[in-house]
Amino acid sequence: MNLKKLIILLGTVFLLICSITLVGCEKSVKPSETFDLYKNFWQKQDFKGMYTLLSTEAKGKITEDNFVKRYKDIYSGIEAANIKINAGDVNSIKKDSDKNVTVPFSVVMDTLAGNTEIKAYNMNLKEEKIESKNKWTVVWDEKLIFPTLGAKDKVKANPLFPIRGEITDRNGTALATNGPIKTIGIFPSKFDAVKATAIPEMSKMLDIAQDRISNLLKSSSNPEWFVPIVNLSVNDKEKITKLTGIPGVQYKDSQGRVYPGGEAFGSLIGYVGEINADELDKLKNEGYSAHDKIGKAGLEQVYDKRLKGEKGGEILILKDGKETSKEVIAKKEAKNGESIKLSIDLVTQRKIYIEMKGDAGAATAINPKTGEILALVSSPSFDSNLYSTYIPDSINNAWKIAVKSPLINRFKAVYTPGSTFKLITGAIGLKTGIIKPEETLDIIGKDWKSAGNVKVTRVDDLRRPVNLLDAYITSDNIYFARQALKIGKDNFINEVKNFGIGEPLPIDYPIGKSQLINSNSDLSREQLLADTGFGQGEIQLSTLNLAMIYSALANTGDIMTPVLELKDDITPKVWKEKAIAADNVKILSDALIQVVENPEGTGYGVPKSNIKILGKTGTAELKKDAKDIKAEENGWFVAMNVEDPRLVVAMLVEDVKNRGESKHVVKIVKKVFEDSFK
Repeated sequence: MNLKKLIILLGTVFLLICSITLVGCEKSVKPSETFDLYKNFWQKQDFKGMYTLLSTEAKGKITEDNFVKRYKDIYSGIEAANIKINAGDVNSIKKDSDKNVTVPFSVVMDTLAGNTEIKAYNMNLKEEKIESKNKWTVVWDEKLIFPTLGAKDKVKANPLFPIRGEITDRNGTALATNGPIKTIGIFPSKFDAVKATAIPEMSKMLDIAQDRISNLLKSSSNPEWFVPIVNLSVNDKEKITKLTGIPGVQYKDSQGRVYPGGEAFGSLIGYVGEINADELDKLKNEGYSAHDKIGKAGLEQVYDKRLKGEKGGEILILKDGKETSKEVIAKKEAKNGESIKLSIDLVTQRKIYIEMKGDAGAATAINPKTGEILALVSSPSFDSNLYSTYIPDSINNAWKIAVKSPLINRFKAVYTPGSTFKLITGAIGLKTGIIKPEETLDIIGKDWKSAGNVKVTRVDDLRRPVNLLDAYITSDNIYFARQALKIGKDNFINEVKNFGIGEPLPIDYPIGKSQLINSNSDLSREQLLADTGFGQGEIQLSTLNLAMIYSALANTGDIMTPVLELKDDITPKVWKEKAIAADNVKILSDALIQVVENPEGTGYGVPKSNIKILGKTGTAELKKDAKDIKAEENGWFVAMNVEDPRLVVAMLVEDVKNRGESKHVVKIVKKVFEDSFK
């Protein structure tokens, strides 16, 4: 028999033997391959895949459903993610006396306790015949969840919550802090006997619908459980006493956000609330979770990431399920939120808000020398505490029907500045040499029309030629319109940039962006340039913009950088250098003093100020066109004390038509100065 036939014969015999014995014909699976499969399933949290690799004995002790449920419950509880399993060279590990293999490894994962490494794992692998095939399987028990976990032990995950940082005013007075609140609730078992009369009584006391109380009670599955109804301020002592006099009504002490500044600060400070699905989707990678509270408005929202702090957590094993016997697997302490000190002065903010008496409008107060913002007022406003407790129905309904909604933040908005803009036109005219202080323009009557058909109307006819001082005292639209036309569009556009108009303001709060003209407009249209010269046209400024611009008169023409947050290392710095030419500061200041002190001045009287101030009024007409005689008018007044300047107030009040126009605003601002300088 030749060699080729011999080889064929031996192969045939081998195949015959294999078909009979089924031994040695299949490629044997290595223990390293089973380990790697199990590891990959584990890292992907594919718990069903893990279960398929368990030994027959392990599967007899735990069903697939229970196995998957246990892993899911534990891993969701500890917020496990980014799992990585590290082991040495599995192929180099020798079988033990029972022909099993033990693989040591460690697990690293992100959890609520931070990035956690758990060592001292051991995976036992055994070779067994399954469906007539030899396979390496995982000898599983609870120690493959955590190395010290027993069958009767429980895993507990405790989130550790940070304390939200405070917001304070410049003197350290709290504007947003953490404090006690009272949760009013009902024990149904004690309340049921009186609910027919008690629900209407509670409804009236709390100013909420009866259905709100009834529906909360219906949602309770156990009559012995406390059913929360509303939160109340600890200062509502009389209401708490009356409510808890009803059988079954009690309170529980809890913690919440407290806003000592009240209504004057609602739009500025804002409030916190439960995170919603959209917010969570955007922020889930930034340390937020479904049970967090988040800043919803105002500075609570602007500074939320700094205020909220960082959550921590601990992973515990409760031996035999008992709280008295704990083992800490991992722990990360919570990091409390940062507290923020504002430049805002509580007294000034409240003073301005009170003096506005609910008028719809906005006001900003600043220190002109430092740029520190002392007040940002929106009126009317809301009490942020209502979002920590509850909003009574009467207040909610009043908000819905209000003509001037208290939920609109007006100090962040931009408006047509009216004649307050004339400071800028005058400053540009002086700087470019177009305006000479003593030079007069011959203006006759209240209406003027150029050769190019530009039309402008003024309020008063002085019946004499008008110079710069006259134009400021009487707020002469025609004078400033004609000077703007002489300055020309290119000079006007270039010089306006020196005042920061068109740029975002360099503060954290999102104040509306100012503008000179609309994006699709062109100042080459003479009527628009003329209107712009006296503060109409398409100009849009916030009260903060105007306060900063007027502060240049206290700084030889420089505009300081606005400051909202006080930090240890902060020093005043210039934002716009020489916005007003230094040589022209006195000319403009003296003119604006006369606006207030001259009997012909638009800011004179109402009442006469005991504090020497300069200022400029403005009335912004909101006409759709020249024929619109029913349009609202917004009133402005911007003022600064003259001797050692330390306060600028820019105020806008909506709808001043037939209410004194800008003089209505002058009266409020002067009262603020009188009170501030007592």
